[in-house]
Amino acid sequence: MADDSDLAPGGGPSSGIFVTLSAGTLRAIRERVGKRGVSAYLERAAQRQIERDNLDELIADFDKVHGPADPQAVAAKRAKLTGGTAANEAAA
Repeated sequence: MADDSDLAPGGGPSSGIFVTLSAGTLRAIRERVGKRGVSAYLERAAQRQIERDNLDELIADFDKVHGPADPQAVAAKRAKLTGGTAANEAAA
C-alpha cells in the first residue's frame, strides 16, 4: 500500500477491512441504508467520530491553557443559540 500519511479522512482510494459489529447495530444500519449502503454509512460514521475526537483534543488543549469553560456562560450562549433561557439550559 502506498504511503497514506498525508491523506485526510475520506481521502484516497477505498481499502477493505474486516469489521465486527453487534447484530443489533448491523440490523439498525441495514434498516437505514440497505445492505449495499453499509460501507458508505460506516465511512461517514468514522469520519464524524474522527472530527469529534479532534474537537475533544482541541477543547482539552484550550482548557489546559485557559481553564475549563464557565458552565453559566456556556448555558447563556447555548440559550442564545437555541432560543431558550440560560436558567433552563443550566438545569439541563
